[in-house]
Amino acid sequence: MASQADNRHTIILVQPTANKQSRTFLDYEKVSNAMDGVCQMFEKRLKEIYPHLRDITYDISDLYNYIDALADLSALVYSPEVNAYLPYNKEWVKKRAFAHLKRQAGQK
Repeated sequence: MASQADNRHTIILVQPTANKQSRTFLDYEKVSNAMDGVCQMFEKRLKEIYPHLRDITYDISDLYNYIDALADLSALVYSPEVNAYLPYNKEWVKKRAFAHLKRQAGQK
């Protein structure tokens, strides 16, 4: 069951490379969906690097290294209390992604 804090519109701002033209954003209805999106970005990158591998596994340190290697990554999470989006950095995204993956693993 999702917490109230999870049910907040979230925008992921990402700049994969130093090139400012690589900036983009991803729009999600919930924080957990945004964390899925970050993991999917990483998994897509792994498939680009290892196209010959059918099954790719990784651990949390691999995901952290990917996030750290991005030129920029941040999240804007809507807060109804202030009627605005609150900014969060890479460290916050890493912690939330870890907690999200841990919850998913516990549900299997």
